[in-house]
Amino acid sequence: MPEINALEKISNAYYLLTAAEKKVADYVIAHQRESQYMSITELAEACGVAEATISRFAKRLDYKGYNAFKLAVAHSTAGRSSSGNPLSGEVLKEDSVANMCQKLFAANVDAMEQTLGLLQPEAVTAAGNLLAESGKVLCMGQGGAMVMAQEAAHLFSTAFGKYFAVIDSHMQAIATAQMDPQDVILYFSYSGATRDLMETARLARERKAKFILVTRFPKSPGAAMADVVLQCGANESPLQQGSAAARIAMIFVLDVLFSEVCRRDLETCRIHRRQVGSALAEKHL
Repeated sequence: MPEINALEKISNAYYLLTAAEKKVADYVIAHQRESQYMSITELAEACGVAEATISRFAKRLDYKGYNAFKLAVAHSTAGRSSSGNPLSGEVLKEDSVANMCQKLFAANVDAMEQTLGLLQPEAVTAAGNLLAESGKVLCMGQGGAMVMAQEAAHLFSTAFGKYFAVIDSHMQAIATAQMDPQDVILYFSYSGATRDLMETARLARERKAKFILVTRFPKSPGAAMADVVLQCGANESPLQQGSAAARIAMIFVLDVLFSEVCRRDLETCRIHRRQVGSALAEKHL
């Protein structure tokens, strides 16, 4: 038997819902496209209910949690609107290669423009202060965001010798548990709401280390644990599972952060990058 889609489940269960849960149901039905991109905190605020109500609402519809519900909504709208498209830039099967390239270009530019509007200068300054004054900096993430953390460690290592990518979640726990108060974690997470992120942030707080989070959602659980939050743009459907546009937005944030730290001591940065360039020159034919 085919599974009943999320929107039909809401309709079928509507009169069994509490008054607060009906507010969630009404909002999701009226804003099917927008709700797919919202964090649990944003949806709760839009509906005027508590986050716990959103979780109960999802479980009442037999979903394991809010993310599972959001994914089901995306599947339910697939075929009826571009929100069900698993590709960035609303790329369609019938598009020519030229049209596809143009759409992706526009989506990536839009992600950077959103990020430019969302980045708070005072947050960039605060993050720059923490990094410039840090002992060591551990760059972390999970899944596709770990790729961003590795990129951050690589970029900063061309000018400074205290940046390290920690990939495995167990190694992240081990490294965090041994941090000193002057150390910093630079963490990348689009959602700002994963178990590994929360565990790392908790350990960092116990060690009195500082925590910088790059995320799409400044009101996420992870953001509440961070010392500084740097917000990136790019809306991402649950069906996309890590879009290039979201990563480009994070790379833009990374570039801003790297430039902010380097410009505080340009001469030292030039010397270190010259040294690194000479060392790497030996690697080329």
